[in-house]
Amino acid sequence: MTLTRHRTHAPSPSSALTRRTVGLGLMTLGLTGCASGGLVDAYATTSASLAPDLRPTANSGYDGWVAAFQGRAMSQGISQSVLDAGFANAGFLPGVVARDRNQTEFTRTLEDYLAIAASDERVRNGRAAYRTYRSVFDRLEQTYGVDGPIIAAIWGLESSYGERRGNIPVISSTSTLAFDGRRGRFFEQQLVAALRILQNGDITAPLLTGSWAGAMGHTQFIPTSYEAFAVDFTGDGRRDIWSDDPSDALASAAAYLQRNGWTAGTRWGREAIGGAGGGRIIQPQAGGPRFAVTDNFRVIKRYNNSDSYAIGVGHLADRIAGGGPLQTPFPPDANGMTKADRVALQQALTDAGFDTDGVDGVIGPNSRRAISAYQQSIGVPATGDPSLDLLRRLGG
Repeated sequence: MTLTRHRTHAPSPSSALTRRTVGLGLMTLGLTGCASGGLVDAYATTSASLAPDLRPTANSGYDGWVAAFQGRAMSQGISQSVLDAGFANAGFLPGVVARDRNQTEFTRTLEDYLAIAASDERVRNGRAAYRTYRSVFDRLEQTYGVDGPIIAAIWGLESSYGERRGNIPVISSTSTLAFDGRRGRFFEQQLVAALRILQNGDITAPLLTGSWAGAMGHTQFIPTSYEAFAVDFTGDGRRDIWSDDPSDALASAAAYLQRNGWTAGTRWGREAIGGAGGGRIIQPQAGGPRFAVTDNFRVIKRYNNSDSYAIGVGHLADRIAGGGPLQTPFPPDANGMTKADRVALQQALTDAGFDTDGVDGVIGPNSRRAISAYQQSIGVPATGDPSLDLLRRLGG
């Protein structure tokens, strides 16, 4: 599930760019460090778990590009041994190119965004994760001055609290996009940074994995962000954001926010109820809740330059800390349906045998397919559009 499009990352607080360019990396990892013999097995397991179009495919053009790139990499201090290790099992991934080219710009209402970002399940899992790692979050607050629930919320949005860290080899993904992508120069920078990560010994090539566009670990850092902000919080000599232990990754997110101007002791903002003022007031969705936001809201946007993302982090953090849902209701959508109506429609469709693959009030592709199938079954045009009339037809 990709919540928003992410923009280009920032290597320093003064940059006008934000942390990364890609959507959330939501593929399962589940690998940890092991002895050298086990690394080969780990790589094989990862490759076998990937979709066929995300496995290396013969491509002579890519091979030629890699040969030329290696000279450029060595001129930037990458050793031949690291290049050999990094590219030993790497290859052209056609599925990465397809995903890059098929990204669709879209706008999701804040209501729909929060239905996903701060769903009951995500809140429940976040509270459990916060309890489990409470001592780590407390230490992070003391060290970086960033509220623990804020860090937990970023973790929840970026990788579902570590459940979806990405299992695509980063050398393959970044080299593929550097060779045959829309942003070749950018991804060559990410590839060189990934090779430097290997050269520094933080991770080995078989375990250097991430999303299809190279976002890595619990907090989904791209390689250049990793170089600039990753932290060895456990003190084992490695900045390991991939490990099952999320400590280094959570500390890296905290360090990122601190170095981008986080003010300790200041909230991100809050819902502005009635005429309540204080701070800058924003209303991302007409007729919906208003929010009084602080400078820390701007800092969260350094992680992802989106008001919806920053509100999602802030609101999810509040819920993790024990707060309740937003008090101001959202208005009906363009079809005249409230969230309750959309939930009822999804449930009615599913009960009638047209599975929407979830009942959350967000009308996405699965719900539209279910609506189309139902419309076909009753002999009306299969538009896939939700409506109150459909809900009535289904007895909702």
